[in-house]
Amino acid sequence: MNPFNAFIWPAWRSALGSLLLATAMQPALAEDPYPSRPITWVVPFAAGGPTDAIARNVAQRVSTVLGNTIVIENVPGAGGTVGAAKVARARPDGYTLFVGHTGTMAAAPYLFKTLKYDPAKDFVPVFRFPDTPMVLLVKNGSRFKTATELLDEARKNPGKLTFGTAGVGSSSHLAAEHLASTAKVKFTFIPYKGTGPAMSDLMGGQIDAMLDQTNVSLPQTQGGRLTALALTSRARMDMFPNVPNLTERELPGFLAFTWYGIYAPTGTPQNVVDTLSKAYTKALADAEFTGALRKQGIDVLPAERVGPEALKAFTASEAVKWEKVIKDAGIPPQ
Repeated sequence: MNPFNAFIWPAWRSALGSLLLATAMQPALAEDPYPSRPITWVVPFAAGGPTDAIARNVAQRVSTVLGNTIVIENVPGAGGTVGAAKVARARPDGYTLFVGHTGTMAAAPYLFKTLKYDPAKDFVPVFRFPDTPMVLLVKNGSRFKTATELLDEARKNPGKLTFGTAGVGSSSHLAAEHLASTAKVKFTFIPYKGTGPAMSDLMGGQIDAMLDQTNVSLPQTQGGRLTALALTSRARMDMFPNVPNLTERELPGFLAFTWYGIYAPTGTPQNVVDTLSKAYTKALADAEFTGALRKQGIDVLPAERVGPEALKAFTASEAVKWEKVIKDAGIPPQ
C-alpha cells in the first residue's frame, strides 16, 4: 500500500465517522420543544357521556395553558378497554394520551378474561382530574320517594328491581355493584351502551333506578325528568337541594365517585409528563374554571393529590379496592 494512502485512510475514516455521528444527532438537536403539534386525548366512551364531558372541559383549559390544541378522540367499546388498548400501543411521544377512569385503570383486570393492556405496566400516570360524586336516580313520579324505600323493596324481592348501568365496567356499573354489596341487596343489572340510553329508559320507566354522575344528572333532575333520591358524596350539595347522601342514614360510611386521570404510554419522556402536569396545575389555579366545576357538583382536588406520583399511588389503591368489590359481589369475568 502506498505510504501516503496508509496515512490518509485512518484520517478519512475518522472524519467520516464524525460526520455520520453529527448527522444522526441532528434530528434530536433540531426537534421542536414539546408540544409542537396537536395532542390527542382518547376518551374510551361515546361522545356526550360523562367521561367525554369532563375530558373536554379539562382539555379546553389545559390547551389554553399549553398554547396548543388538544383533540378529543372517542374510541368506545368493551367498557372502555378498546380505547385503553389503543393508547397502550401508541408511540410514547406525548401526543396520544388516555383518559382513564375507575373502570379502565382499576377494575378492568378483574372484569374481563382477556385484556389487551396492563394498567400498571403499559401506562404512566400524568395527572388526576377532579372527582365526580354520583346520585341515585329514579324516574319522576316513581313510587320510590327515598333511598330507604328502594333498598327495602330490593331486600324483600331480590332481583325484582332493575338497575341500569352505562355498561360492564363503567363507573355506574361498579358503583351500583358496590351499593348492592354494601346494602346486602340484589338488583337485576341492565347494561347499556352509555349513560344516555340508560337515562332514556329510566325516564320511560323501562328500568327502576340507576346511579350516575352529578354533572350529567343535574340537568335531568332540574328539568323534572328524573328524581334524585340520594347522593354518594360525603356532604350534601347545594345543586341538589334537600337530597340526602347515603352515608347519613341508609349506609354509614358508603361513598362512591367517579375518578379520572390522564395516562401516557409507558416510555413517554419525563419532561413531557412534567410539562402536562404543570399545565394542569396552572389550570387549577384558575378560580373561574374550578368554580364552574364545583357548580356541577364536581369535587376539585388539592394540588398535592393530582400529580403523577399521587395518581400512581391512588390508581394502585383503587385496583385493590375494586378487586375486592368485584369478588365479593361475585361478578364473573366477561
